[in-house]
Amino acid sequence: MSKLSHAVSLHPYFEIREGNLDAFLALMPQFVEATTKEPACVYYDFSRNGNTVFCREAYVGAEGILAHLDNVGELLGKCLELSDLNRLEVHGPADEIEKLREPLAELKPDFFIRETGLETN
Repeated sequence: MSKLSHAVSLHPYFEIREGNLDAFLALMPQFVEATTKEPACVYYDFSRNGNTVFCREAYVGAEGILAHLDNVGELLGKCLELSDLNRLEVHGPADEIEKLREPLAELKPDFFIRETGLETN
């Protein structure tokens, strides 16, 4: 079984407030730099459509997500001063999702339970 069988992905969508685009874009490389030090990170990148920014990210297990949020907490605070978190999805196996319900409750995510998929080694 692949380590990705336990991967949990975050899907945050940020709407950048008027006049804050340049400041928000300047934070993105800082997020990437901080995340490069996280051994549980599977992938991490940003994409943008106008003033909407999406962060595509996944970690091995719920513990990887919690470690990431702890690592980037200060940066996330700055990010939320410049934008609104319009949507947050968390995708993964049921046992990993259960570990995240309480710690992420304040962010009001939508949780998606993995049903089936391709297993690779």
